[in-house]
Amino acid sequence: MPKRRSKHRRFDSSDDLSSAPLAGRVDLHGLSTDQAELVVRSFIDTWRRREPGAVVLIITGKGKGSADGPVLRPAIQTLLKTKLSGFIADWTLDDSEGAFRVRIR
Repeated sequence: MPKRRSKHRRFDSSDDLSSAPLAGRVDLHGLSTDQAELVVRSFIDTWRRREPGAVVLIITGKGKGSADGPVLRPAIQTLLKTKLSGFIADWTLDDSEGAFRVRIR
């Protein structure tokens, strides 16, 4: 019996996070910090169930539109370091510095 191929590419955890193909993305522009945190929690949970090992992009923006500087980026960084740390294997600030690349556990 032939092997069935998964409809999703298998992600290799040894792939360099910065060059790994992205499975999904979420854009948080225009959201409050509380809204953004809820969206990111749901987004990570969905991808954790859908494709463990997937690399996703969380777009926060650079904070240039905020009068007091970046708001979402530090809030999401804290969320990744604390409450979501058990659901992600790795994360890094994207080259654009307005997004995070996250590998789902």
